[in-house]
Amino acid sequence: MEKIIEAVLDSIPKMGLVEVEVSARHVHLSQHDLEILFGDKAMLTPKRDLSQIGQFLSEERVNLIGPKGRKERIAVLGPVRGDTQVELSKNDCVDLGVKAPLRESGDVEGSGSIVIEGPCASIEIKQGVIIAHKHVHVPTDLAKTLGFKDKQRVSVQIFSGRPVIFKDVIIRISDMARFRMHIDFDEANAAAVSGFTLGQILWKK
Repeated sequence: MEKIIEAVLDSIPKMGLVEVEVSARHVHLSQHDLEILFGDKAMLTPKRDLSQIGQFLSEERVNLIGPKGRKERIAVLGPVRGDTQVELSKNDCVDLGVKAPLRESGDVEGSGSIVIEGPCASIEIKQGVIIAHKHVHVPTDLAKTLGFKDKQRVSVQIFSGRPVIFKDVIIRISDMARFRMHIDFDEANAAAVSGFTLGQILWKK
C-alpha cells in the first residue's frame, strides 16, 4: 500500500498538478533594519518552517503604517535579506493608502514606500512595498522533466468550489525549490481557495 501511495504522489507533479499556497501579507527585513526595529544584534527567531527550503516564519512581528491606516502584528519571514521588502495584496494597499507595483519578489527598485514599526523604533522605507506576482516554485530536476524554463509564463487552472484559470503565472526554478504555487489573499478569495487545493499548469512544450 505504501508503494502505491508513493507512486501516486510521485505522479501528481509529473501531471503538472501543483499544490496551491496562499501567501498572507508579510515582511522581509535586512539585517540593518532588523536591528533598528528590534535592537542591536537582533536575530530572527524561527517559529516554523515554510514550504520553501531554508525559509521560515519568525516569532517577530511588526506594524505597518500608511497614509490611510495601519495593520498590526504583520509576520516577518526569515532569513534576513539584502533589502527590506513588504508584500501586500491590492486590498491591503487600498486600506493603507500605499501604492505598490506588481513585482516578482526581490524586485524592489522604484517600488512603494511605507513605515514599519517595531518594538524599539520605526523606519520609513522609500521603496520595497510590492504586490507579489503569482508564481510557481519548481525544483530544477522537475523543471527538466516537465520542460519548463525559468521565468516562463504559464496558466494554472485552479480546482476549487469557484474554479478559475490564472494566466501570466511566472515559473521560478531553483535547486532549493519545493513544487508550490503561491497566490495572495485577493487571488485566493476570487478562486475560493481554502485548505488543500490543487492547480494544473497549462502550457505548451
